[in-house]
Amino acid sequence: MPTLIVIAGPTASGKTDLSLTLAKALNAEILSADARQFYRSMDVGTAKPTAKQLSEVPHHFIDILDPSEEYSAGQFERDGIDFLSTYFKSKEVCLLVGGSGMYINAITEGFDDLPKSTPAVRAMLSDLYREKGLAHMQNLLEKADPAYFKQVDLNNVQRVQRALEAIEMTGIPFSQLRTNSSQKRAFRIEKILIQPPREMLYKRINDRVDDMLKKGLMDEVKSLYHLKNQNALKTVGYQELFDFMDGKCSLDDAIDKIKQHSRNYAKRQITWFKKQREYRVFETNEFDPVIRHLEERLNV
Repeated sequence: MPTLIVIAGPTASGKTDLSLTLAKALNAEILSADARQFYRSMDVGTAKPTAKQLSEVPHHFIDILDPSEEYSAGQFERDGIDFLSTYFKSKEVCLLVGGSGMYINAITEGFDDLPKSTPAVRAMLSDLYREKGLAHMQNLLEKADPAYFKQVDLNNVQRVQRALEAIEMTGIPFSQLRTNSSQKRAFRIEKILIQPPREMLYKRINDRVDDMLKKGLMDEVKSLYHLKNQNALKTVGYQELFDFMDGKCSLDDAIDKIKQHSRNYAKRQITWFKKQREYRVFETNEFDPVIRHLEERLNV
């Protein structure tokens, strides 16, 4: 049976280097499950693989969208499963790599068939977010669906808005629309979680932010300023520098906030993955222990 190997973990945990090594060793290609890397022109701020890395191993679902386009985990499930059904006709192993837990689950477990929002409802809620902010959206969700309010990543604007859209469309709490039933997949799934010690991870995050700035993050943000209200850009590394450009904070404060918010995001990712099933956890991103584990699991 063909095998999908999931390489998951918080930001800056070392997933990219590990996945490249594994892909070469297993003659596999990489399917990205990093929702931010779907978008073109968002290269430095999302820590996309370099041009050299992309040339070494074929990657899929990177640079497939413009920042102005909307794309949901449900759409990713449909597109990703279609891709894998063709891919596994000629390949035995594929790597699903990323830190976006919901997008990983979209491929490994699937989603309920939730109602599709209308442009009018989406625009109404987007306008509400711009006018009154995230805290107001969180309050609306808490009143409309206390159960889902306790489960969702409340700092994820897209996820909060998606739930409110479904509630607006149906009048039913989002938690009741989700059955959480796993879909049967036509491939075997092996899950690897890279989770370095917290102190090491936070240092890597801080160093990565400094490296991004050296590689031209500020220029990238300037080139995307006209799109700053798009959902794709309401994310760490961009919003803080947009605030700097708008005169809301100093550059040093913006950089400190990027580091802080990135660490907060990593903490939320760790919390998410702790609740997930069937991951083999490695506290290091060294290659050999992971390769030995997979060789045993795959009998290669």
